[in-house]
Amino acid sequence: MLRGKTILLGVSGGIAAYKAAALCSKLTQSGADVRVIMTESAAKFVAPLTFQALSRNPVAVDAFDEHDPSVIQHIHLADSADLVIVAPATANIIGKMAAGLADDMLSLTLLATQAPVFVAPAMNVHMWDHPAVRRNVSVLQSRGVRFIEPGEGQLACGYVGKGRLAEPEEIVERIKDFLATRRLLAGRRVLVTAGGTVERIDPVRYISNDSSGKMGFAFAEAARDMGAEVTVVCGNVSVAPPAGVSVVRAESAERMLAAVLERYDGTDIVVKAAAVADYRPKTVAGQKIKKDSESMTLELVKNPDILRTLGERKKDQFLIGFAAETEELEKNAAHKLKSKNCDLIVANDVTVPGAGFGSDLNEVVVIDAGGPVERLPLMDKKRVAERVLTLAAERMAGRDGGRPE
Repeated sequence: MLRGKTILLGVSGGIAAYKAAALCSKLTQSGADVRVIMTESAAKFVAPLTFQALSRNPVAVDAFDEHDPSVIQHIHLADSADLVIVAPATANIIGKMAAGLADDMLSLTLLATQAPVFVAPAMNVHMWDHPAVRRNVSVLQSRGVRFIEPGEGQLACGYVGKGRLAEPEEIVERIKDFLATRRLLAGRRVLVTAGGTVERIDPVRYISNDSSGKMGFAFAEAARDMGAEVTVVCGNVSVAPPAGVSVVRAESAERMLAAVLERYDGTDIVVKAAAVADYRPKTVAGQKIKKDSESMTLELVKNPDILRTLGERKKDQFLIGFAAETEELEKNAAHKLKSKNCDLIVANDVTVPGAGFGSDLNEVVVIDAGGPVERLPLMDKKRVAERVLTLAAERMAGRDGGRPE
C-alpha cells in the first residue's frame, strides 16, 4: 500500500519525538519513501542523523540550508509528497498551522503542500484540553486536516491522562487505510443532503430540529477525499461545509427536494443525511405575528418525503438513508430501508451519550436488505462516513463491473 508513495514526516519538539523514529522506520519498511522535516526543538530531543539513517534520505531542519540550487527546498518537498504526517505535533505547531504561520522549515512546507495532512498530537493533558488548542484543532479539521487522537496513559510530565502520541503501528495503519480508500469513488458523482430544514411560520420564526449538518458534511468530505465529485444540498447548519465541494442552499423541505431532483439523474450515490422536518405550517404569515392572545394554534401539513421520492424514482443510483431512532433501532431502520427502497440505511440511537445531533462522534449500525452489515462503535463521524462509503463503493463495483474511468 505504501510502496512508491512519498510520505513527508514532520517532527516537532516534544519528548515523543523518539516515537517518530520508530514511525519513520515502519513507514520505510512498508515501502514508503520517507522525507523527514524536523523543527529545531525536535532536533534537541533526537538527532537528525537518526532519521537520516532510518529514512536513507537527508533531513531538513534549517529553512535557509538550501542544498540544490535548482529547487526551493520547502516547495519541492511540499510538491513531492503523497501524504504528510506531523508526529508528534505539539500545541505550538498546531497553533502555527491554524494561524497560517510559516517561520521554520516545517511550517513553511505545511503551508505550501496540497497533499493530505495527518496530525498526531502529543502534549500534556491540560494543554490538549485547553480552549485555544481545541479551537485550533477544530479550525484545522474544518480545512480537511485529519487528526489521529492521542492516547491515554502515563505522560512524560508525570500526569496520567490523554496526551500520549498514538503508537507508530496505529499511525501506519491509519495512513494505509486512508490510501486504500483514496480513489474508490474516482469518477463518481455523489450528492449529499445535510443539516436540518427550516419551515417558516413568519419572517422571524420557524420550525426546525437539532441537526448540525456535521454528519452530512463528514460524508461530503469523505467522498471528496475518495475521489468523487461532490455536491452538498444543505439546510440549516451550525458548521461550515468542507472545501472542495459544490454547496447548494435549500432552506425548506420543498426546496431541498427540488434541488435534489434537479441533480438526481446525473448522480451515482445519494447520501440523504439531512434531518427533514416531517411537517410545515399550512400558511406562512407575510409579517411578524404579534402576540395578541394567550395562545396560538398552528396548523401543520405534511412535508414531501424526500427519501421515499428518491427511492421511487431510483434507476441506477445507490441510495443511502439515515434512521435516527430512540427505540427498536434495527427494526425501525430495516422497515425504513424496505419502504423507501434504499440500498443502505445508517441507523443510530440518538440517546447514546456523545453521539448523534451536534456531536463530532457517532455510533451506528449499517443495514441492508439482509439485515445488519456492520456495527461501528463510537467514532469520529468522518471515519463513519469513510466506512459507509467504502461499503457503497464495493457494492457498486460488484454491481456494475467496476468504477468508471
